[in-house]
Amino acid sequence: MLDISRLYVSYGESQVIRDISFTVRAHESVAIMGRNGMGKTTLLKSMIGLLPVHAGEIRLDGRAISGLPSYRRVQHGLAYVPQGRMVFPFLTVEQNILSGAEHSGHREVPDYIYRFFPVLKDMKHRNAGNLSGGQQQMLAIARALISDPKVLILDEPTEGIQPSIIKEIAQTLNVLRQERGFAVVVSEQVLSFALDLADRFLVIDRGCIVHEELRANLDQEKVKTFLTV
Repeated sequence: MLDISRLYVSYGESQVIRDISFTVRAHESVAIMGRNGMGKTTLLKSMIGLLPVHAGEIRLDGRAISGLPSYRRVQHGLAYVPQGRMVFPFLTVEQNILSGAEHSGHREVPDYIYRFFPVLKDMKHRNAGNLSGGQQQMLAIARALISDPKVLILDEPTEGIQPSIIKEIAQTLNVLRQERGFAVVVSEQVLSFALDLADRFLVIDRGCIVHEELRANLDQEKVKTFLTV
């Protein structure tokens, strides 16, 4: 479904992503684990088109999308929830969600979004800046989902969120991806969240994939060595 092949990404003369290749299958959830500064965010930004790729290829359903701008990648089926959520604080919850609907044609918030995130329905007329961190994360996910993605990309979704809400978000995403038929790529440092959500784990270190394992066979202690400073 989503194929990343021999990807290289640089900031100026500093090469951050080096020769990364992996595939995400339909409905699969893949966690990209690693410490800060190892290239997780850079990789995800290059996938959605916020950073240019210097070499390699990104294909979605067999179509090369590496040279497309971000909005065209959204049209083809990618959706992105950035680190820090980046909601519009002075727009209402409903306006925030609908701001992601440009390429899907939705003029109203679909019922399934409010069914999975009932707190957003209760607060739909409240400004997003007045929500808690966990509620803003739900809002950012809802805004991405309204584009009807094939692949949902999440960057550090647990940052600044209390543990009970983290578990709730993982459970909701699992049900959503089965019901709505999308895949997930998530960058994360919280192993417990990734274990609740991911089918497969990739560990990135200094811009390279250094370990890959299915959840069923995961050596948690080995992964933890890549997450500790």
